[in-house]
Amino acid sequence: MKVFFIVLFILNSFCCFSQQITCSPADKKAFENKTIAIEGLLENDFGRTMVAVGKTFSGTPYVAKTLEVGEVETLVVNLQGLDCTTFVENVLAFGILLKNGQNNFDDFTQALETIRYKDGQLEGYASRLHYFSEWIANNEKKGLLKDITAEIGGIEITKDINFMSTHRDLYPFLKDEGNFKKIQASENYLNDQSICVLPQDQIESNEHLIESGDIIALATSIDGLDVTHTGIATREKDGRIHLLHASTGSMEVEVTKLPLSDYLKKVKKNTGIMVARPNP
Repeated sequence: MKVFFIVLFILNSFCCFSQQITCSPADKKAFENKTIAIEGLLENDFGRTMVAVGKTFSGTPYVAKTLEVGEVETLVVNLQGLDCTTFVENVLAFGILLKNGQNNFDDFTQALETIRYKDGQLEGYASRLHYFSEWIANNEKKGLLKDITAEIGGIEITKDINFMSTHRDLYPFLKDEGNFKKIQASENYLNDQSICVLPQDQIESNEHLIESGDIIALATSIDGLDVTHTGIATREKDGRIHLLHASTGSMEVEVTKLPLSDYLKKVKKNTGIMVARPNP
């Protein structure tokens, strides 16, 4: 009887290898294809590796809320549809695999869990790094990257972060009172921290300090929210920094046609950027 329920769970939930991982057969195949696609892309400059890996996702559809699956938080592996955050997470995870000379699924899911969750541990919905300023800070704590915003001219700001708790109806998992209270606790913690942002009108003059592979987070003036979008910096043939991202405009992974500083002028309520550099 116990074996029957385990099998039933796997068949009904597309969950493979463990009840903590949600992965369809198509995504497992996509993982295998991706390990082939990124062979030979490792460079001494890890930032260039990040861009090379990221560009293998070009044309992948933008799909929102891919992590909001089922009634219990699991490690979702979805390589066929990406939002801006899962794009960055997957690129970083595959970059880590290349750096470590790994290509198996278990190593990938371990890297993805480490990146996506507080202190690298999946312990329910509230352990996911929902706010991107905390995503940067926690992954810096893990040694995976460094927040360089202050080094390139950023200034410290304070802002009340409470968008999730004040828009509870937008997040199905927050119907659970336990999840809601934990998210509120996370927000209270964030409200005691300062955020460093490079103002929008200073990005172009400091663009030379941004490198290909840097993770770019778009800060916003929207009440209760720190960041609205993220992507990866790439210096293109024009010598300018552009954004490689899962775009909500074209609805696919692409490089912005405009340089980053010009692109951001068209982004409603953008106030500037945070910049994090993955560690080699």
